[in-house]
Amino acid sequence: MKNLLFIAFTSILLSCSPIRKFQEAAKSWEPEIQKLEAKDKAEKDPENAILYIGSSSIRLWKNIDKDMAPYPAIQRGYGGAKFTDLLVYAKRIIYPHQFKALVVYVANDITGGKDDKTPREVLGMFKTLEKIVRKKYKNQPIYFVAFTPTKSRWNAWPQIREANALIQAYCKTKKNLQFVETEAQYLGSDGLPIDEYFIADKLHQTQKGYDVWASIIKKKLNETLK
Repeated sequence: MKNLLFIAFTSILLSCSPIRKFQEAAKSWEPEIQKLEAKDKAEKDPENAILYIGSSSIRLWKNIDKDMAPYPAIQRGYGGAKFTDLLVYAKRIIYPHQFKALVVYVANDITGGKDDKTPREVLGMFKTLEKIVRKKYKNQPIYFVAFTPTKSRWNAWPQIREANALIQAYCKTKKNLQFVETEAQYLGSDGLPIDEYFIADKLHQTQKGYDVWASIIKKKLNETLK
């Protein structure tokens, strides 16, 4: 009887898992994840590297090795990653690597669409990602790069900004969590995102944008990474 109750209780826990409920929707990213796994097999990670994971802003960072030197980089971004699929694939993306620190940028859960997550839901998913990381990596610092303000998603900026604030406050409560603030550097004197930092879609960054990103992230690494 006790065994039956345990099995039933375990089944309930699994059905309520924040990762389990995202699995079906995340299946569309399986080919992209397999490409990253092939890359893991083909490439040898540099020593004391920084692992960068997340969405297309990570994937499209062509000059990441040069921009982030002298910190060696492992680049593992994919498509339009959301936390809802990153949580499903996090172990497959992260666990094959040894790294000095983890940098996370996932910016597609709040876009101004009908399926948006709330700021508190985004915070909850970040906490879940932290738990997944800590199962294997107990002490490596995790750096969360703030969602950058963009004109393509300007109508959702109040909610995006709230998510940033919630994650920043949470990071302050943990020893090895760091929040990388970017808002001030990406907004011009008119209070709007600076055009020259973004390509025509007003979402993805130009090299000038990546130069700013790199300087902000590197400064944070210099200040906090021992």
